[in-house]
Amino acid sequence: MLVAAAVCPCPPLLVPEVAAGAAPELDSARDACLDAVAVLAASRPDLLVVVGPGETLPGRDGAPSVGPFPPGTHGSFRGVGVDLDVTLGPVPEEAFTPGRPLPQSLTVGAWLLGRARWSSSPVEGLALPEAAAAEDCAEAGGMLARRASRVALLVMGDGSACRTLKAPGYLDERAADFDGRATEALASADLDALAALDVTLAHELKVAGRAPWQLLAGAARDAGLAGRLLYENAPYGVGYTVAAWS
Repeated sequence: MLVAAAVCPCPPLLVPEVAAGAAPELDSARDACLDAVAVLAASRPDLLVVVGPGETLPGRDGAPSVGPFPPGTHGSFRGVGVDLDVTLGPVPEEAFTPGRPLPQSLTVGAWLLGRARWSSSPVEGLALPEAAAAEDCAEAGGMLARRASRVALLVMGDGSACRTLKAPGYLDERAADFDGRATEALASADLDALAALDVTLAHELKVAGRAPWQLLAGAARDAGLAGRLLYENAPYGVGYTVAAWS
């Protein structure tokens, strides 16, 4: 059963070593993310699952990095020019064979857990295809919630990347309204509103968090969780929301 969730954005710029001189600009977002992770720890979960969007891998015919990632999976920020590696929670004591590296969203999540010195439970990862159907996301969430008696989710994902002229997706007048509705739903744990987010519109607005948010909505059915907004802004023209559910 789902006992807590934290919703955080997943830009590599959350990591001070990546942001470099611009790091102070995201101090508030970074602090809010760590506060949200503290809510997860306080819930005393038996299992923590980090959920985020997958990404298209080069050199593999455009294959997306999706599916489950076991405890101890490695991630790296070398792709954004920083010599920094992370693992998804502590590396298991038993023999560990490195597999696929974490996608960017889960790498940022693993960094957050390392920053918070997570030791409350085993950690696994799940990356979703950007185009995953809402029904499939909800079903996956329900399955995750049944994995253990006390399950917590760290849900990584950005809002629209089209909030300003200098945003990665340029300015789209629909972006602010979409982000506003999504943020309101995340802040109030409105499961129906999250489930109703339009998949096509989210794709057009480059919303990386849509599928993970809809997985969260599926996982939280019958859990009776309340939401709390910790941060909302759109630095660099990308919507970032941090919320805690408990």
